[in-house]
Amino acid sequence: MTSPSGKLSVTTVVLQATDNAVSWITLNRPEAMNALLPEQREHIIGLLEAASADPDIRAVVLTATGRAFCAGADLRGGSAGTGGERVPGDVARTIQRGAQRLVAAVLDCEKPVIAAVNGTAAGLGAHLAFACDLVLAAESARFIEVFVRRGLVPDGGGAYLLPRLIGAQRAKELMFFGDDLPAADAERLGLVNRVVPADDLNKTARAWAERLASGPTRALALTKQLVNSSSDADRATAFAAEAAAQELNMTTADALEGVQAFAERRAPHFRGR
Repeated sequence: MTSPSGKLSVTTVVLQATDNAVSWITLNRPEAMNALLPEQREHIIGLLEAASADPDIRAVVLTATGRAFCAGADLRGGSAGTGGERVPGDVARTIQRGAQRLVAAVLDCEKPVIAAVNGTAAGLGAHLAFACDLVLAAESARFIEVFVRRGLVPDGGGAYLLPRLIGAQRAKELMFFGDDLPAADAERLGLVNRVVPADDLNKTARAWAERLASGPTRALALTKQLVNSSSDADRATAFAAEAAAQELNMTTADALEGVQAFAERRAPHFRGR
């Protein structure tokens, strides 16, 4: 897992494989509960950007090995900017260029992203999951807004994401107390789409991802963009964006195929174009 210099090799602690048009991104640092070092974070951002640009990738799954999904930023590695001598602006700059960029990369990815949460997702790790378009969780998974336990303000977009997903009061409860949130309770609140037995997590993620990968990729990208921006837009802006998205989508081969298949009373064959 280490290079000749003694440093972790980023391609062994973040695994990537493409299968049936799905990019599988797997955090693989189980001995550290998949806490993220800066180089891991940057590699994940690069993989998400590459997925957006590659027409042969039509969905993404983000998962992990071991008993944790992601324990957040690796504070021991200095990735949160909490160590050493600092001057005003250092911490804000670190957060903006680090955790916030990672969460934004998920939100901005042009392909649907599924989180397959295998275990504990804490701090930035929880926000990384919540930023995904769909969230599957093993029955043993739990989510922790751990920041208050460390005397910290939530980062990684948490105060942006959670109120939009579950409302301000519920978000404050999670962030003020920092209690463990079991997967079943996360599903009840609407933070998780489906809770499944641990042995079924990858199988379910694969089924969902391959179904998305066989869909109209550009229509899904535009739909994601519309939904993600809807909470920040007034009705006129949202309606205008919807009309523009439909106008743009109707120039795609998949839209023409969908309409033709409907007229011919057959199942459409989408190619992601």
